[in-house]
Parts: sequence; C-alpha cells; structure tokens
Amino acid sequence: MKIGSAKTAASVLFALLLSLSCIAPGIADTWRFALIGDTPYSERERAELPKMMEAMADRRIDVIVHIGDFKSGSSLCSDEVFTDRFQLFDASRAAFVFVPGDNEWTDCQRLSNGGYDPLERLAKLRSLFWNKDRSLGQATLALERQPGAYPEHARFSLGPVLFVSLNLPGSNNNWGMSNEPRPEFLARNPAVVAWLKDSFAQARRDKRSAVVLLFQANPGFEHYAQGFPHRGYRVFLDTLREETLNFPGQVVAVHGDTHISRIDQPLRDRNGRTIQNFVRIETFGYPIMGWTEGIIDSEATNPLRFASHPWPQPTQ
Repeated sequence: MKIGSAKTAASVLFALLLSLSCIAPGIADTWRFALIGDTPYSERERAELPKMMEAMADRRIDVIVHIGDFKSGSSLCSDEVFTDRFQLFDASRAAFVFVPGDNEWTDCQRLSNGGYDPLERLAKLRSLFWNKDRSLGQATLALERQPGAYPEHARFSLGPVLFVSLNLPGSNNNWGMSNEPRPEFLARNPAVVAWLKDSFAQARRDKRSAVVLLFQANPGFEHYAQGFPHRGYRVFLDTLREETLNFPGQVVAVHGDTHISRIDQPLRDRNGRTIQNFVRIETFGYPIMGWTEGIIDSEATNPLRFASHPWPQPTQ
C-alpha cells in the first residue's frame, strides 16, 4: 500500500471513531428488574419457582425482588422452611432482594404456623436474609441499610432509580386486634416513616428520576382515598402522599398481600384527584404464579415501564 493511501485510510478510520464517540453518549442505558411475591405457597409453586427464576435470569434481569410472604399463612414458620427459602433465593443467578411479609413473622403465632413468637421469627429472618450489606444471589448487589434495629429496611440504585425496601406487613401492619396498637408497631412504624422520608430526601438530592418502594402490605389505597384509612397504614399513606407530591419524578409502590396482579394509579390528593406521578404495582400471588418486569430507560422522561408475565409461560 502506498504511503498516501495508508494516510487516507487512517484519516477515514479516525473520523469514523470520532463520529462514534460523539454518538455513544446519546445511547440510552437500560436496566431490568423482576417483581414477585406471595409465593411459593404450595408444593407445586415450590417446584415451579426455580424454573421461573431461571426464566427471569435468561431475560438478563439485574435484580429480582420478592416483596414478602414466601409461604402460606397456614403453614409452619419453621427453621427448615426459612432455610429452604434462603437457599432458594440465594441460588438465583440474578441479584435477589427479599422484603418481609406477615406470613413470615407477624402471623407465626397462629397454631397452624407452629405457635412461634413473632419477634423471635423476625430475628431469625434478620440473621438469614439481612446480615450483610449485599443482596442474595450469585451476582450480588450493594445495599445501604437503615442504621439501627431494622436492617430489613434497605435501598439500592439501578441507574437513575432509587429502590427502597420497608417492613410494612399485612394484617394491618401488626397493629393488633384492639383499639390500642401493639408495642411492636409503636416501635417499628416511626422507623418505617423515617426511612421513607430519608429516602425521598436522598432521591431529591441526587436528582433521581424515580423512586420504587418495596413492601408487602396492601395498605388500602381505595379506603384511604375515601377517607377511611386503616389505622395501621394511615401515617404511612399520609407521608407517602406528601412525599410523592413533592417529588418531581415517578413514584412506584410495589406490594403484594391481596394476590391481584395489577398496575394502576390509586393514590389521590386531598381533593380526590389522581396523583399522576404515582403508580401502584401489585405482584402475582397464589394460586396464580407470574412476575412483573420493570424496565428502566435512562433517556426517557418517565424512565419506568412495566410488563406482566404469567407463569408457566404461554405456549407459542
């Protein structure tokens, strides 16, 4: 090759590389996450869940979040069940985050559950699932935990989105059956609200485009909108409404509890108007298996979009 031709080829190559370097920053980054809950409740679900988790990993999911109730409300809260679920979740190819539900601790005092002390069962969960600042799974994810007595309260980031886990269980947030709340509720609920406020403050400081809240209970959005909030969730929902109205980006609340897979907008302002930047995701739950996929697009005005995936997957 002549020297002149070589110089020309080099110039063309340099120009091409320069053009690509100018284009690259405009390419949107994407992340994927999967949402499940209220499973496995039966032997069939226990056999199917590893297959479903493999299908999630095959879609290059960055993290799977289980928002609580990893067993039925009428089954044993034994160490053997807890260890089985820990091993199942920790075997996930994707990072795995577990958020507590009522079936794992507040309801364990039932005779059908073995008559356990709920606080002892919560301590057991903490020793298994939340004893380090990393997620479960083969590909772990760094977690920031709330300082103090509630390590199940954690948060992590995927791109521009902040994810926040909260110990907000069903059964009216462990309020109890009387007009006066249980001491456990009185101790934990302020920590829940404080973590919620602190996480929104961090999201505003860091200019996050969205916040995703992860908890087990259906807090009764519809009753709250009608002016009849459940006592165990009233302060939480008051705070959530205020923080959502003061946040410029998307807010997504993910919960289970009532076993109705849905994506809607049930949060209202004080005048009864739909709060447009808020979305509720409820996961699939027994007896119907499935998962909800979340996709984060860093270049979109509203970076989050969702798709539901029943399981087993429909045949083509």
